[in-house]
Amino acid sequence: MLKMISKPAVKLVERYLPDPYIFVLLLTLVAAVAAIAVERQTPLAVLRFWGDGFWNLLTFSMQMLLVLITGFMLASSPPIKRILQRIAGKATNAGNAILLVTLVSLTASWINWGFGLVVGALFAKELARLVRVDYRLLVASAYSGFVVWHGGLAGSIPLVIATEGHFTADQIGIIGTGSTIFAFFNLAIVVCLFIAIPLVNRMMLPDEKDSVYIDPKLLDDQIEAPGRATRPAEKLENSVPLAWMIGIPGLLFLLDHFLLRGGGLNLNIVNFLFLFLALVLHRTPRSLLNSLNEAIKGGAGIVIQFPFYAGIMAIMIQSGLAQSMSEWLISFATETSLPFWSFLSAGIVNLFVPSGGGQWAVQAPVMLPAAEALGADIPRIAMAVAWGDAWTNLLQPFWALPVLAIAGLKAKDIMGFCLIQLFITGAIISVGLTWF
Repeated sequence: MLKMISKPAVKLVERYLPDPYIFVLLLTLVAAVAAIAVERQTPLAVLRFWGDGFWNLLTFSMQMLLVLITGFMLASSPPIKRILQRIAGKATNAGNAILLVTLVSLTASWINWGFGLVVGALFAKELARLVRVDYRLLVASAYSGFVVWHGGLAGSIPLVIATEGHFTADQIGIIGTGSTIFAFFNLAIVVCLFIAIPLVNRMMLPDEKDSVYIDPKLLDDQIEAPGRATRPAEKLENSVPLAWMIGIPGLLFLLDHFLLRGGGLNLNIVNFLFLFLALVLHRTPRSLLNSLNEAIKGGAGIVIQFPFYAGIMAIMIQSGLAQSMSEWLISFATETSLPFWSFLSAGIVNLFVPSGGGQWAVQAPVMLPAAEALGADIPRIAMAVAWGDAWTNLLQPFWALPVLAIAGLKAKDIMGFCLIQLFITGAIISVGLTWF
């Protein structure tokens, strides 16, 4: 049945979903018109919101570009290639490949979202080299595991409210991860998704006549092999001791961060880990630079699109549109149904404000008073917003850009399959938030 349903969904998305750049331009226009029509903002005010906020994600854009580049460099190192090949060798047919890539992506994303995005995409490419499988569904399966990230160890909203001095601390105090990430209802949702998502992906596997395959030769990363060093400069470029004298201290810093200082995973630490592992495992600076030249080709979408999303976020937040959307959706909620409406409102807002931390800043002033007035469980409401933020990433190409860049596909190639997962995971999360 899922195979039958996914076929028209894939065709629909392939026909009508534009390139992510066109998508972000259309979202910009929708947000601007809505701010004027709904919030009664003047065109000049909206123009100023947009322009002033356009570069607010520069740091995050660089972080995301480095997720792509450092992850690619690490995976292209000889030792990691051998590990990926060994794991991929466990898949003996197309169905096994789909299940395996989904489980690897789910696990990696639950640990850290940046780690999950890169590992899932790179592992999908490795499987496609070894197994004849629909490449679109394989990459969509890798991306679908990303939906669990906000319920995992690096979920930004549960980590924010567990941190002393967070911006709502005076209102709700410090809420530990035992009440959010490791609460029964959240773990139950995660377990259900770990079971359902791989099975749904497997059941969507198209018949051979409807499948789209890729020539494994096209997946080979054309990284130039270092030649024989003759000049002093070339000897430095191919110096193993030079690379290790910088790479090993970087890894020692990470040991100090995790073991002695008790630090956790965040995006900067993940990028630091990827970079210095890559530096050590490539052995020479020249090998790393050759890998970098190949990795950078996929970063164009991130560079050009993320500033537009920053502008959209500024319009949504500064105009009051995001708050109005949230207030309307929870206006008819009860104590029991508030988690569901919080989840749904967060999913809608996420299409325009694709940032977990930014979304909590927008929705917390609305959701927390509503939860207090209705007597709802505040940790559950916070996680409802977190899950809503993660859920519609299955439809929002913002987060798929690194995956698509690594895989060499376009958003329309995978979003039809992700659309099916959107409805199924939405039902599971809704039930979990309301009844578990």
